[in-house]
Amino acid sequence: MANGVSLSEQAEVAKGFLEGLLQSMNLQATVTWREVDEETVELSIDADPPSELGVLVGSRGATLSALQEITRTFVQIKSTGRTDRILVDVARYRERRVAALGRFAAQVAEEVVRTGEERALEPMSSADRKAVHDALASNTLVQTRSEGEDPQRFIVISPA
Repeated sequence: MANGVSLSEQAEVAKGFLEGLLQSMNLQATVTWREVDEETVELSIDADPPSELGVLVGSRGATLSALQEITRTFVQIKSTGRTDRILVDVARYRERRVAALGRFAAQVAEEVVRTGEERALEPMSSADRKAVHDALASNTLVQTRSEGEDPQRFIVISPA
């Protein structure tokens, strides 16, 4: 918990910010939040149909990442002391992205095992790199490493 401001209070501030943003954009959506752990809260924006929310996700989640940073900054401004970790998701995009990256990583790992040659992936965000590393962590036939500098940091999958 941040100094003097509970996680639930931070979540409510973030929720109010996101609701105001949605209203100003004339988007009909609901914002809910849940505690992920004692230092992390995740806010979810959902609508029916969820396709209306694509503007909040952007290409490869770039707009969503910016929305999360703006939300975190707003909470920091409104809170005294340190704030906890604040995550924002739109229409379960992050969940679907992690699953898709896991499937992609498994396919590349199969190729690496079959050919015996390592393969460098395209540059990705730290969250996407973590998803790939996590997806292949239990695969004893390959190993992963990150190389390069942000924003061009990428993963290399190689035979174990």
